[in-house]
Amino acid sequence: MKRWDAIGFDLDGTLWNSTQTVVKSWSRVCEADPRVRKIPDAEDIAGIMGLTLADIARKFFPYLTLEEGLGILDRCAADEVELIRKEGGRLFEGLEETLQKLSAQYPLFIVSNCHMGYIEAFLAYHRLGKYFRDTENHGHTGLSKGKNIRMVMERNGWENILYIGDTQADYDAAKEAEVPFLHAAYGFGRVGESVPAISDIRDIPDWLES
Repeated sequence: MKRWDAIGFDLDGTLWNSTQTVVKSWSRVCEADPRVRKIPDAEDIAGIMGLTLADIARKFFPYLTLEEGLGILDRCAADEVELIRKEGGRLFEGLEETLQKLSAQYPLFIVSNCHMGYIEAFLAYHRLGKYFRDTENHGHTGLSKGKNIRMVMERNGWENILYIGDTQADYDAAKEAEVPFLHAAYGFGRVGESVPAISDIRDIPDWLES
């Protein structure tokens, strides 16, 4: 069996689905701003999971300046983190049992393109922090996901890691970090290239042993 130094995860679409909580939060912020022409719905939110706030601002508010769009999203992000700490999101079935198995053999970490406080809210509400050795996000560093993966590896002294994500952007980040990738095909996105994939998060331990 191949032994990894650590296993890394994307968050949205890989470990959970927070779409309904995010829609509830972002809708009330956007409804209060007369500049917003369209209130984001569940389909809109699902389509931007994994993007940076700057990319989301360009997509949702092309009629505003980037600064104006980011200002709205900053308020959305702050409200969202507060609501997630109160209501959480939908964990993929079997998540905690899988994390329990994996963390008994490997250090686990999360790298996401989210804003500051989002990973912490996820871990706090669902009480999953005990399973993860490290986390990093774009909102904290301003770096690409690939660079953040590499940063986590370097500060922990890990050389041989696997990164698990559900979108093309996650695969591209793994390529940038020069690490192997496993596609969480049960998530939000697809990957254009032929890559190893799983259809259920509970399949990860068996895949690692195969």
